[in-house]
Amino acid sequence: MPRSTPSPNPRGTVTAPAINIGIGEKDRAAIAKGLSQLLADTYTLYLTTHNFHWNVTGPMFTSLHTMFMTQYTELWNAVDPVAERIRSLGHAAPGSYAQFGKLSSVPDVPATPPKALEMVRILVQGHEAVARTARQLFPVVEKAGDEPTADLLTQRLTVHEQTAWMLRSLLEE
Repeated sequence: MPRSTPSPNPRGTVTAPAINIGIGEKDRAAIAKGLSQLLADTYTLYLTTHNFHWNVTGPMFTSLHTMFMTQYTELWNAVDPVAERIRSLGHAAPGSYAQFGKLSSVPDVPATPPKALEMVRILVQGHEAVARTARQLFPVVEKAGDEPTADLLTQRLTVHEQTAWMLRSLLEE
């Protein structure tokens, strides 16, 4: 079977072939848009968690400082797979504070660090917001038959729902 060779464009340079992964452009665009929101939410929650790691005080300092480090490290490791999935779908991944601010459903970290348990409450709400963002993307992903994105969303939901539960447990008396 002969290999296909890239065709030169009018300028004589070689161009990449059109994306043909079995998901149409309209669906890829919708999925990339939803993943961009997920990326913005994840990055915003990462920044909040890292800020709380730096600024936590009080009798729970050591345990919260360590827990927040574990959580922000997990969030940091999550942004790259989400961004790379957006790229795999043929779209640019957002990557500026301005873009994240427009896309994120997670509020920015408070200017003044709150008390430790208020930090925990804010993080519960943040993880639940990211879970909602991931969950609302499933219908278009399922319709398009996009199993890799569905798998990514399932992994993210598992982490965010479990983290929200663990953090919420700290707030119970």
